[in-house]
Amino acid sequence: MTEFDFIQQYLHRQQQDNELVLGIGDDAAIVRPRSGYDLHFSTDMLVGGTHFFTDVAPEDLAHKVLAVNFSDMAAMGATPRWALLSVALPELKQDWLTAFCDALFALARRFGVTLIGGDTTKGNWVFNVTIIGETPRQHALRRDAAQLGDDIWVTGLLGLAAAALDVYLHKTSLPAAVFAQCEAKRLRPEPRVALGKELLSLAHAAQDISDGLAQDINHILKASNVGATINVDLIPSLPDLRLSDAFLPAQLYHWLLAGGDDYELVFTAAPSQREAIMAAANRATTSVTKIGTITAGRELQLINHAGNVIQLQHQGFDHFG
Repeated sequence: MTEFDFIQQYLHRQQQDNELVLGIGDDAAIVRPRSGYDLHFSTDMLVGGTHFFTDVAPEDLAHKVLAVNFSDMAAMGATPRWALLSVALPELKQDWLTAFCDALFALARRFGVTLIGGDTTKGNWVFNVTIIGETPRQHALRRDAAQLGDDIWVTGLLGLAAAALDVYLHKTSLPAAVFAQCEAKRLRPEPRVALGKELLSLAHAAQDISDGLAQDINHILKASNVGATINVDLIPSLPDLRLSDAFLPAQLYHWLLAGGDDYELVFTAAPSQREAIMAAANRATTSVTKIGTITAGRELQLINHAGNVIQLQHQGFDHFG
């Protein structure tokens, strides 16, 4: 199979899209943005051995390749619309490609996203997606808009993916049923796009949690020139992780705060919006938990219920660490 056979047979699947003028098949795609909307552009690269193991099932890999990019759109309240996919693979195996592409396009259809281009080459397991989304003009969520006194919220459950990875790396062990839940979270994160759009009129600042909550909330603090206090005992996770006597506190705190790979949202909003946020979360079928407060200064303070300060050895994933 040649590169062009791969593109034509597996990637050339047009969807109904009123703003797509020209899709895959030419030197560049053409889209016609809607009047009254701002466009958002983001890109994420997943490298074999760094972001995923190369023996991962193609369906799981396809899901994650797109989902992590949809999560970036969700953090800004944007609707993902178009994607470009560049791939380096050591070889073209038809069964693997069929499974990968079927899962990729299934997730794209679920979120209304059209694949409009990219590139392919022979190489050692690299997937790079550029995602393009849109928000109503001047209504995007940004990192630089957190305000003093804001509540700090997170979506979903944190720490599961990091716990599953430690099992995979033989650093810890989990009961089979608990590991299955954690592994599902690691392999198939659910982008919070629906809630992100709901938050456009409710939240001040937002960020997706990809490298660890402590590191990612710090991006908001630095951009907004504020500080924060977070109660680590309020961070939502699996009860089997949080309540187990099998894990040292440092291990649990690492999973919750610095493990990364959660692909949930952390966002800030005025206390007056609490009831509206809970209603929005219900409409988006996404759980939300208030875990802290935006404060003066620029420091992140992590405490527990007893008021003890929690120290972290690492605040999150470092691609060059």
